[in-house]
Amino acid sequence: MFRRILLTTLALSSAALAAPATLTLKHDEGAATVPLNPARIVALDEEALGWIYALGVSSRLVGVGSAMLGPGDLTGDGKIKPERIKGTFLARGDLSGAKFVGNWTQPNLETILALKPDLIVRATWQGNGNYPQLSRIAPTVGYSEQGSGYWKKGLRDLARVFGKQEQAEKLIKQVADTNRAGARALQAAGVFRKYPKAVVVSPFKGGGTYLYTKTRLIDDVRALGFKDGLKGDANVLGVGGVISDEALLSLSKDTLVIVFPPGGQYNGAQDFLQSAVGQRLKGQTVVYTQEANSPWAGPLVSLRDSPALTKLILEKVK
Repeated sequence: MFRRILLTTLALSSAALAAPATLTLKHDEGAATVPLNPARIVALDEEALGWIYALGVSSRLVGVGSAMLGPGDLTGDGKIKPERIKGTFLARGDLSGAKFVGNWTQPNLETILALKPDLIVRATWQGNGNYPQLSRIAPTVGYSEQGSGYWKKGLRDLARVFGKQEQAEKLIKQVADTNRAGARALQAAGVFRKYPKAVVVSPFKGGGTYLYTKTRLIDDVRALGFKDGLKGDANVLGVGGVISDEALLSLSKDTLVIVFPPGGQYNGAQDFLQSAVGQRLKGQTVVYTQEANSPWAGPLVSLRDSPALTKLILEKVK
């Protein structure tokens, strides 16, 4: 009996030793060999943060970056002030152990190095910098909004790293189910008889109005049952491009205009609404605003945006 127990113990020990301690992920910036169940994570932007939150591993965050935060939002020890977190998307997870590492496009590499992360996650685009430098600090994975599957790919990859595959698939299904429920409600209310088409436009303060053609709310809008009201170039980060006033003025009356303002200091929605174009389109316009500090896309984003937008549209066509 003792010999059998000993052999079983040795077999189990050998299997444990043989089990891989790392996983190689192919992402939009290359490939990275990532430790399984990393304990110290840096999320360089809200997009990456949303996936970490969704998988329930935010207590492992040691660093976070953003384009919407600055020195005035930080405590003396470099963390985000609690009052800046409260009531925003940032409050959906645990940032108590995370220091601010700077702007997502130009992070502070020295700060990140000092945090000794074992995984860095970021959103990216063609030509984005610092990947070699970040990869020398820790395994780094980057996902592009124009990449195939975008947030689903990022979520599934990280789920494999943390052993959360079942949770990731439940979230993806929940998003699909939520959009289907919204589509049924809009159909039952006769919304598509009045507005079979829709566009998602984002007015940036002092920087033009963008028509989104991929990822940024438009994917949920299509899943809710709307057809595209305009075709546009995706020459900005692969998700859209600047749309002219003339193109907007050419929209037919059966096209719903969803004004989707960017966050923080970039929000130019009021200027747009007060402009000649905004006034001309006022009768067919709804304004949908995300949570402060929200990512553009992700499971937690869709689960909020889809029902909230559905409710807004239903109120519009009463």
